[in-house]
Amino acid sequence: MSRLIVVSNRVNPPTGKGDETVGGLAMALSAALREYSGLWFGWSGKTTETFTGELNVERCDGVTVATVDLEESDLSEYYNGYANKTLWPLFHYRQDLTAYDRSYGEGYERVNQRFAETLAPLIEPDDLVWVHDYHLIPLARELRKLGVKNRIGFFLHIPWPAHQLMVTLPGHQKLVQSLFDYDLVGFQTPDYRQAFEEYVLTEAKGVMVGSDLRAFGRTVKVGAFPIGVDAAEFAQMATSERAWRTYDVMMAHTAFRSLIVGVDRLDYSKGLEERFAGFEHFLAGNPDVRREVLFLQIAPVSREGVEAYQEIRARLDSLSGRINGEYADIDWNPVRYVNKNYRRDELAGVYRAARVGLVTPLRDGMNLVAKEFVAAQDPDDPGVLILSRFAGAADQLKPALMVNPNSPEEIADALKRALAMELPERIDRWAQMFETVTGDDVSAWRDDYVSTLSGVRETHTALAS
Repeated sequence: MSRLIVVSNRVNPPTGKGDETVGGLAMALSAALREYSGLWFGWSGKTTETFTGELNVERCDGVTVATVDLEESDLSEYYNGYANKTLWPLFHYRQDLTAYDRSYGEGYERVNQRFAETLAPLIEPDDLVWVHDYHLIPLARELRKLGVKNRIGFFLHIPWPAHQLMVTLPGHQKLVQSLFDYDLVGFQTPDYRQAFEEYVLTEAKGVMVGSDLRAFGRTVKVGAFPIGVDAAEFAQMATSERAWRTYDVMMAHTAFRSLIVGVDRLDYSKGLEERFAGFEHFLAGNPDVRREVLFLQIAPVSREGVEAYQEIRARLDSLSGRINGEYADIDWNPVRYVNKNYRRDELAGVYRAARVGLVTPLRDGMNLVAKEFVAAQDPDDPGVLILSRFAGAADQLKPALMVNPNSPEEIADALKRALAMELPERIDRWAQMFETVTGDDVSAWRDDYVSTLSGVRETHTALAS
């Protein structure tokens, strides 16, 4: 069997002890690497005064990882700059927050070149290379320049924007053209794949060759591969000792109230301000049940070096304070808003204690929190999932209560419906979703992608130039 080399911006393998915090990519990639021998390559998360390309190799819970340190200028221009101030907001339809700076693009190209130069000597002739996410779109191009002929696949974890939005990116065609140095380009949903195809067919005058896409003198296979969670493991984790302790704490502190829970990285794409407004609208419109609910929002802080993230944190602090100031009583606050990470087994206990899971991103590639919420539920008394129609997970979790996250009224109405939903309907909706998350789990995602990449005929030759 060919080795699998996984490449991502950050390498953050789990310990296997259940203490991992929010974030599904690390869990999914570690599961893939345990199944297929190989290694996980990427940035260590540390900086150095001068980039040397020196590798740090270690074994973590059955996964071999190889990392490199980046310079401070790399962090500023590549990560905080082009990746998180340019591509991330644009791909999440926030053109108003998108920053264009030539130095960002230069840093992005530089780091991808450095990754390629460090990675190439590690690649053996039969290896499959699987590159992840928007940080590393040009990586295959740089590897091809170094003579790497292996099958190389790319998977985008975030949305691919509509054609009309993509063309607002300076140098958009060069970025898209670099994807044609891959053999397989995967997206979370058919909608994102179609958006990519529309761009190529319209802007690059590409053509479909069967189910493949041809442009820039090359042919690439494209597909939708919705990522999953290890649903069976997470369901089991929800009944672990620590999960039960967390469950008991939540039940005691809700004092017979219905718990509404949201768990998201602190990010403007997650619709947190709109979610708070929807909950406030629910409180205003349902005075008879106000004291019967408690809304817990867990939002670990991220990307503190990006101004937009500092601003959203300040606005959410203000919003939660305003809601509590308006509706709280001496023995009850309607909102609990916390900015810390929790272990996955603790989150499983929180999800199991919740009557409602509120997952309302404005735009999301998939959203694994929605799937983990479903997996953690008590089959005899499950909670209700309220889900944004703009999350990739909406394609698979259709029995959830779907909402437009931009509408406080829709969120409020869905909360009222969820809290009043009778047990038979809750069980029926949950059972359908649980069947989906267990059937289309992380193993199915991994195997589908890797088998497709393995079946792609190697057509690339070294680009010596």
